[in-house]
Amino acid sequence: MPSRVRALFAGYPELIAVLAAAVIGLSVQSPLAWLAGHQGINILLAALVFATAVTIEPAALRRLSATWRSLLAALAAGITVLPALSWAVSRIVAAGSLRDGIMTLGLAPCEIASVATTAMAGGEAALSAGVLIGSTVIAVAAAGPVLTLEAGHAAVGPGHIIVSLALVVALPLAAGILLRARVGIGARAERAAETTAVLSVAALVALIAAEVHLSVRYVAVGVALVAFLAASALVGRLLGAGTGRAPAVALLLTTSMRDFAIAAGLAAAAFGTAAAAPLGLYGILVLVWGTAAAGFLRKRPGRLASGRAIEGIEEHHRAAGQVGGVTRD
Repeated sequence: MPSRVRALFAGYPELIAVLAAAVIGLSVQSPLAWLAGHQGINILLAALVFATAVTIEPAALRRLSATWRSLLAALAAGITVLPALSWAVSRIVAAGSLRDGIMTLGLAPCEIASVATTAMAGGEAALSAGVLIGSTVIAVAAAGPVLTLEAGHAAVGPGHIIVSLALVVALPLAAGILLRARVGIGARAERAAETTAVLSVAALVALIAAEVHLSVRYVAVGVALVAFLAASALVGRLLGAGTGRAPAVALLLTTSMRDFAIAAGLAAAAFGTAAAAPLGLYGILVLVWGTAAAGFLRKRPGRLASGRAIEGIEEHHRAAGQVGGVTRD
């Protein structure tokens, strides 16, 4: 048993950290809720974006143009399929503010932390960053009209969302990428950035958990949130079919992880603050899912490899004279 525990800690350090943070956040709510109410979440998100951006190699950014089809497919699914899914699962919950809050999930851009979990899983973090930026622009532009179509009434002012995202996402992302490209970092600094990203995600979960107040009404909410998470993960998996492993990981995580904070902002702006209540629980679920998936995919690097990727590997080995005599069915 001790060896299994050690193996679990070694294989899933991010997941263990996130689960421990969730327990702390649910247990010690008052001081952590104070931090969350005083820009704690935004500060952690900015630190997370910067730390992750520092780990993105300039070569990965140059490869981004080769994945434009995957990027466009992810953005298209984000503004069509995911809003339809969140509307569908919201029907599980009785009419009212909780249902309205769940309905906004599909309109939120991809979770800022998905760039970090993509990097943890060995995926294409540059593609995740591209999806993050593109989905954010689309969410700001389309959230109001789509919510009006779905709910019949919504009023979303994009101004404060744009300013917040510029400070929390755009500036730290640009600063981290510029630092890596102009100055460069050593292996020790890169490990420090990766550790900072993991700790930021864990601290983020603790602050989110501190604002969650569970009740019997949340049984249906939990079912709806898990259903949305599972369905969006399936969509992400389908988007990554036929691509290489690195972009497939990025598409899986960016599609299945939606930004709970922006969803909460949309819900509060459109339906009132009570509608934002379910989004804290979703934030915990999605970060637990993202870190668990990152650990699983990192331990099984061939898990999401497509046929095309496998063929490329085999061609490489044939050229090196290492796969002689092996035939494909």
